[in-house]
Amino acid sequence: MTTEGRVIGVLQRPLAGEPLALDLLNTTWPERGVHHDVFGEPAGVAAWLAEHGLSDTPGAEEPLRHTRSVLREVLDNHSETAERALNAVLKRGRLRPELRRGEPGDVFEVEQVAWRPAWLAAYSYLTLLRARPQRIKRCSAYPACTLYFEDTTRNGTRRWCSMTACGNRAKAARHYHRERSN
Repeated sequence: MTTEGRVIGVLQRPLAGEPLALDLLNTTWPERGVHHDVFGEPAGVAAWLAEHGLSDTPGAEEPLRHTRSVLREVLDNHSETAERALNAVLKRGRLRPELRRGEPGDVFEVEQVAWRPAWLAAYSYLTLLRARPQRIKRCSAYPACTLYFEDTTRNGTRRWCSMTACGNRAKAARHYHRERSN
């Protein structure tokens, strides 16, 4: 697990700064046998929302937790059931094009304000799928690391959430096994 990240509540969160959908998934992670959840920390939801330029929205925690589990299900075990669950989140809002001061823009309309951050995360996932779905990856150190990332490397061969953490551990383990077998 990478130690790079930002402080939210009392947690040092790994791999901050991914696209919204992946960043939502990365609000939980195991580290040294302990399961961490940003949303379980005091003011964790508010800090995560602020990190993404979203206002602290009362009631947003449960929709975010729900959408996080739905996105994980879509990525880990893609099924019609998972797809229906994601579509149910997306049904809670819509994107409406608008012209303002001569410039085109988009307005996100959500039926309940508490669902706005969760809807934006679900929509962010669709945006990633439209652009380059093969670049949505889970760290190769799974199950020890459960983080997701968008592979922005030129050739699309990134394997780990962080070369300095998971990548180095994988290399050290391979070296250990090679040396041991000699």
